[in-house]
Amino acid sequence: MPKKPTSPRPPVTEKAGLHPRNAHRSRYDFPALMAASPELAGFVAINAYGDDSIDFSNPAAVKALNRALLVQFYGVQGWDIPADYLCPPIPGRADYLHHLADLLADSVDGKLLRGPDIRVLDIGVGANAIYPLIGHAVYGWSFVGTEVDQLALDNAAAILAANPAFEQAIELRLQTEATQFFHGVIQPGEWFDLCLCNPPFHASLADATAGSQRKWQNLGKAEAAGKQPVLNFGGHGGELWCDGGEEAFICRMIAESATLPTTCVWFTSLVSKVASLPGIYRALEQAGAVVSHTVDMAQGQKQSRFVAWTFLDKSEQSAWRKMRLGR
Repeated sequence: MPKKPTSPRPPVTEKAGLHPRNAHRSRYDFPALMAASPELAGFVAINAYGDDSIDFSNPAAVKALNRALLVQFYGVQGWDIPADYLCPPIPGRADYLHHLADLLADSVDGKLLRGPDIRVLDIGVGANAIYPLIGHAVYGWSFVGTEVDQLALDNAAAILAANPAFEQAIELRLQTEATQFFHGVIQPGEWFDLCLCNPPFHASLADATAGSQRKWQNLGKAEAAGKQPVLNFGGHGGELWCDGGEEAFICRMIAESATLPTTCVWFTSLVSKVASLPGIYRALEQAGAVVSHTVDMAQGQKQSRFVAWTFLDKSEQSAWRKMRLGR
């Protein structure tokens, strides 16, 4: 029998902080999600509040929820990722894209830019290809996704092969130099309206493990002493950590972007930690960025942000606006 609620739930109509255009502002409609992806039903149970939910500490349940969300809201079929690869929380990923759309709109008199002429570079597309899938479904943008991990790239290609409408708009490229971001993948004469990136934000495997333990504690799941925590959203190696953490990663990205200043209108990257911002701001100043912005985002109690920068001067930005607005 369903368990009775152990405590009253405050009335919730929308998830706090998400972008107004985010399709995931309301609580998950599990009956609709199970109808879209019947596999999810095996993970849904009544929680302590008497509501349908899943065990968010279970990686298989989180993956099944993602698959259902992608089917219901974005028309993506056959989505899957290899074991231990990052399974991204879709509401937050969608939020980044909606704020990027606003960034472009603010540059063209408030007009939302849609359609395949808008070209986006995704640095580190991952096995999940989540940004190109959502970005094309919602805004019709074209994407180039780069990746240093061949297995991740092969999995992303399999997802696209199962979705021909997306495959035509999303190109995948292998980055053979692990220390580079743009050189080696951007072709001569090629340029983009946007560049996005979700960098590894831990500085070491130990930091990543500690972060996972904190997540488990927040979920009310205590791990046995000496046992490695299961990552409910997965992720491994370069997806989770790099030498110097996100600050060093983004600073290297900024330095390289300055060597190709006209290949992209807006370079951007997620920044997980507020403490990373001062170093990033110094790197932007040293690189000679003409304009930079920090855009705050939130999902419930979780605070996040991204930094955007451009090297285009006023005349170059004006030329881009004229091209995009046709006047």
